[in-house]
Parts: sequence; C-alpha cells; structure tokens
Amino acid sequence: MKVSAAIAEILRREGVDVIFGYPRNAVLETAAAIGIRPVIVRQERTGVHMADALSRLTRGRRMGVFAMQHGPGTENAYGGVAQAYSESVPVLVLPQGYARRIAHVPDNFNASISMRDVTKTAEPILRAEDTPAVLRRAFSALRNGRLRPALVEMPWDVLAEEIPGELDYRPVISTRFGPDPAAVEAVADRLVAARRLVIHAGQGVHWAEAYAELRELAELLGAPVSTSLEGKSAFDETHPLALGSGGAAIPGQLRHFLDRADLILGIGCSLSETAFGVAMPDHVPIIHATLDPADINKSVRCEAALVGDAQLTLAMLIAACRARLDAPRNPSATIAEIREVETRWLAEWLPLLESDDTPLSPYRVLWELQRTVDVANTIITHDAGSPRDQLTPFWKSVTPPSYLGWGKSTQLGYGLGLAMGAKLACPDKLCINVWGDAAIGFTGMDFETAARERLPILSILLNNSAMAIELPVMPIATERYRSTDISGDYAAFARALGGYGERVTTPDQIAPAIRRGIAAIEAGQPALIEFITHTETRASRL
Repeated sequence: MKVSAAIAEILRREGVDVIFGYPRNAVLETAAAIGIRPVIVRQERTGVHMADALSRLTRGRRMGVFAMQHGPGTENAYGGVAQAYSESVPVLVLPQGYARRIAHVPDNFNASISMRDVTKTAEPILRAEDTPAVLRRAFSALRNGRLRPALVEMPWDVLAEEIPGELDYRPVISTRFGPDPAAVEAVADRLVAARRLVIHAGQGVHWAEAYAELRELAELLGAPVSTSLEGKSAFDETHPLALGSGGAAIPGQLRHFLDRADLILGIGCSLSETAFGVAMPDHVPIIHATLDPADINKSVRCEAALVGDAQLTLAMLIAACRARLDAPRNPSATIAEIREVETRWLAEWLPLLESDDTPLSPYRVLWELQRTVDVANTIITHDAGSPRDQLTPFWKSVTPPSYLGWGKSTQLGYGLGLAMGAKLACPDKLCINVWGDAAIGFTGMDFETAARERLPILSILLNNSAMAIELPVMPIATERYRSTDISGDYAAFARALGGYGERVTTPDQIAPAIRRGIAAIEAGQPALIEFITHTETRASRL
C-alpha cells in the first residue's frame, strides 16, 4: 500500500468522511477512492476555516482535515491554521511537502518547521514505515488535552513509496481528566460564601458538552452567567440568569455584574487578555477552572485554580456546593437586577435597532434578522470588525452550539468558511455568516464553493462602501486619498457565482428579503443578501 493510500485509510478509520483541500495533494485522490468526499475550495485559508467549523460542531467526532500542495498552497493556508490555533480548534493539516532531498534547501517552504508556532504538533513523514506512528501521534494530539491543530507534512516522494506489510493502525483513544478533589472542596467553600458570584463560561463548555452542568450550577447558586465570544450559546441567553456574551462590544448587564461581583468563576475559558475579549475587573477575585494549566495566571491573577475537563469540573462543583446548601438559592433579586439593567441599556440602543434611516442602520438589519429566522434552529457566526461588534451584544442564542464565536485572532473573511463548514456538519440548520464589504474582499470567491458543493448558506452582507471601523483612525488618509473607500455590487457578484443575490436599500424590505433568501436556501441555493448601510462606528463598548 502506498503512503498516500495508507493516510487515506487512516483518516477513514478515524471517522473522517470529508476532506477539504486544494490540489495538488495525492491524499485528495486516494481519499476519494475510498469514499471520503473531497471539498475543493477556491483559496486555502477558507478550506481550513471549513475544517475548523466541522471539528467544532461535531466536537471532533468528525475531525476537520485540510490537505494542500507544497509551497504556495501551504503558505496560503498559514492564516487559517493560525486562526484555528488561536481559537483552540483541532484541525488535521496535511500539507504535501517538497521531496526529502530538497525539503531544507532555501527557499523551499518547510511546513513542519514554519508552522510550529501555530500548531500543537508538526511532524514530517520521513520514512514510509513511520506513517502509522506519525498519524497516531497527530490524532492523539487532536483528541487529548488542549485542542489545537496538528500538522503532518508529507514529502511528495514519500507519498509514492510503499508501506511494508499490512497497515497496522487503530483509532486513537480520547481521555478526560478532572481537578484535584481537595481543590474542588476549597473552591466550593468560596462559591457558597460569595454573595455576588458571576460564572463566566468559555468554549471549553462546548467541547465538554457541559451545558446541563453549567445550568445546574448556576441555578443551584442563583448566579448569573456570562460567556466569552467562543463560549456564546453554551448558556441559553433567554434564561433569566443570562448576562449575554462579550468581546470588544458587550451588553450593559454583563459589564454591570462583572464590575460589581465579589467573585468570578471562569469555567472552560483561558481568560486570555485580548482586544476582543471580556475584560475582567482588577478588583474582583477570580477562580479559574480550565483545561490547560498554562492559562493559569497568564493574563489575570487567580486566587484558586481547577485544572480539568469542564463537565467533570462542574459535576464535582455541583456535588460539593449541594452538600453545603440546604436548597437552591433564591435568584429573584438577581433576576430582577438583570432585567432592570438590561432594559435600561437596551433603551439606549433601540433607536438604532429600530431605525428607519436610509442608508440602513446595520443594527436594524441584524435586529430584523434575529426576529425573522428561527433562532433555535440557526447556527450563526460573524466576521471581524463592525459585524462582530454590532451582532454579538444583541443576538440571543438559545441552543448550543448555535453561535460560532471567535476573537483571539481576527482575520477578515473567517465567517464564510465557518458557515459553509457548519452547513456540512449540520445540514438541517440555517447557517448564517454576517460580514462586511471589507471581509468579502478576502474570501468572497469561495461563495462559489458554497454553490458548487451544494452548501446553501445565508450570507448577510453589510455594505457601507467603506472600512467604517477605520474611519476614526485614518481621517487624513480618508479625506486626502479616500483610503478607506471600497466598492462593489455584491448581490450581482453572488448571482454570477451561482447563488441567489439581492440588494436591499429600504427598511421595509429587510425581513422580506431575508425570507426570500431562506426560500432560495430551501431550494438548494446559497443566498447573499446585500444591505446598503451607513458608516456606523458606534458600538456598546463598556
């Protein structure tokens, strides 16, 4: 068996049924030969984004895999791998590499060396007989501990070699571990003693599928729950104890409760300090429950730490807290405070959310979107910049995992691939990406991939003919050279690529256009609805 065929067979044994890629890479053909569907993209970065979403929404049970050619193909994929690394998403990256005799000769791009900083493991296959062992190490890294991409570089000469004997490969095991029981008891004492506890949940809750446990602990302690962007939808945001999620823009009630807390429990999150994450108040003690001990005291000082799987950690905390309480705490006062603060904050934004202005307010578009779709059966993601800041504070996720949040890196164009990967993972869901006219310039050609690969997604395109978020920082360049101006007829572009495209300019057509886009999707066509908006720079930055 040739190495290329052996790799395909290993993928099949690991449960892989689709492989994203761009030729030339021998594994794309050998995978197709045994029934693994190849999805060919127009640009490598988007393919990695699609693999990212597939891994997220299947919790790695259908591992996202991306295969690309040596040299420029691998170079083009770098950004997608870096984005998955920053968001802690497992993706198997399979670059074809230069032949071994020239793999280290300048100026040849060596993926296993150059991508070490954005992967959990990066290893070349140097001998045909080592193929099973190298793939075993990669999949073990993908399925255990802190989740991040793993890379296996496949020199083109090795791919053509024969593996001696029968292929000896069995799927790798996946393990979980829990925190120190003594530390759990000490933390439970702190949680029960707190009078203004806030629980802050990250995407570790998604990966552990600890939704029931998160809700049970919150209701037991009567504690409000916030989430990171990556953790959004881990807690029903219509629940009376929900504070919503935050990034660069956050809901008023979230900021209010964090700043007035007497204890914060971070669960399933890194608490990394980023420009696009929730800023933790300096004066509030923090207990950090996370999978990776490297995150402890990295960005914020914590008074206690629990290291382990979020579900196991929450289950142990529930048992310990229940033993200390006669009954669940009455949350009525906390719920009333949440409602009062949220109502006051929302009143400040309703003029934008319900605006009849033309060009359209992007807030009105997204407000109408939430009220037009079936939120419980929708998976939505945003793009970087204004779409993220205008969507995340106001969109209330109901079911997990229905919001693909991100923000530790902020590459424009990420959302399109996420939406397509989501549709492949969850074909019965309405999958939406919200982006702007800057983001479509980076990955827009892959809307054709959605049409060609029969992945009917809904693209909400906010077109203000400008890089609006840059206007405050580039006034001279804009005034003198129009440096932030961009243009395009993106509805026509979508139609030219085989999708449904419609441009909307008046408020009364927002909801009807969305419904027409959904009808096109139900008929099997991806839809892009282009809304002509004004250059809105206001955001809920608290």
